[in-house]
Amino acid sequence: MPSFLDRLDPDLQQSLLKAIRNVWTHTSTAIEGNTLSLGETAFVLEEGLTISGKPLKDHQEVVGHARAIDLILNLARSERAVETSDVFDLHRAVQTAIELDTQCPVGAWKNSPNGTQAVDAEGRIRFIEYATPAEVPALMQAWLEDLNRALSTWTIQNAAARYADLHLAFVRVHPFCDGNGRMARLLANLPLLRAGLPPIVIPRERRAEYVRLLSDYDFAVGPARAGAAILHTEGDTVPFRAFCAECSRVVDEIIEEAHKTQAARGV
Repeated sequence: MPSFLDRLDPDLQQSLLKAIRNVWTHTSTAIEGNTLSLGETAFVLEEGLTISGKPLKDHQEVVGHARAIDLILNLARSERAVETSDVFDLHRAVQTAIELDTQCPVGAWKNSPNGTQAVDAEGRIRFIEYATPAEVPALMQAWLEDLNRALSTWTIQNAAARYADLHLAFVRVHPFCDGNGRMARLLANLPLLRAGLPPIVIPRERRAEYVRLLSDYDFAVGPARAGAAILHTEGDTVPFRAFCAECSRVVDEIIEEAHKTQAARGV
C-alpha cells in the first residue's frame, strides 16, 4: 500500500485513490486534446455514463487511461522487473481506437518514422526527429533497463528526478505511433509509486511550458540512436526536473485535503 495512504480510514483511502485517478486521467488526456473537464472525467469513470455532446473518442480515452492506471498500480505493488510485454499491455489500454490500422499498431513498437514540428528558443520552426523504427527495440530495451534500475535503487530524495529523466528519455525515443505522451506520464511514475510516493501529474494549464521543455531537450541532444545514451548530460535535464518537482504539488494538495478530513474525524 502506498505510504501516502497511511493513517487514513479505508473509505478515505479509496476516495483518495479515485481522486488521484481522476485528476491523473484528466490532465494526461487533456494535454493530448481531450475535451472532457475534470468533473466530466470523474462522472464518466465513476458512473459509467457518457456526457451529451462529447465525442465517443474522448470517453474511450479516459476509460482506457484509468484502466492503464490500474495496470501501473499493480506493477508498482509487485517486486518484479517491468518487461516489454507490460509496456505493450499498457499501450493497448491507452490506445482505445476501434479501427485496425496496420500503419499505427497497438501494443507493438512503431513501424513507420515519426516526428513533430516545434518552435526553438530563437522562434524558428524546426522538425524534431524521433528514433527510427529499426532502432526502437534496442533503445527501449536500454530504457527498460534504466527503469528497472530506478525501481530497485529509488530513494525518497531521487524518485522525482528519476520520473523526469525516464520521461525525457521515453519521449525522445517515441517508440509508438501514437500515445507516447500518455505512456511516458504513466511509466515514469513507477519509481515514485514503488517508493510509496504519489504520482506526478502535469496540469493541462502548463501544457505549453511542458511541450516547450520537452522540445528544448530534443533540440539540445538530437535524435536517439541505438548504442548511445538515451539520457544526455545533467545540465540538459535540469529545467525539466525542476518543472516536474513543481507539478508534484497538484496531487500533494489532494492528499493534504484527505488528511485534513481524517484529522477532523478526531480518530
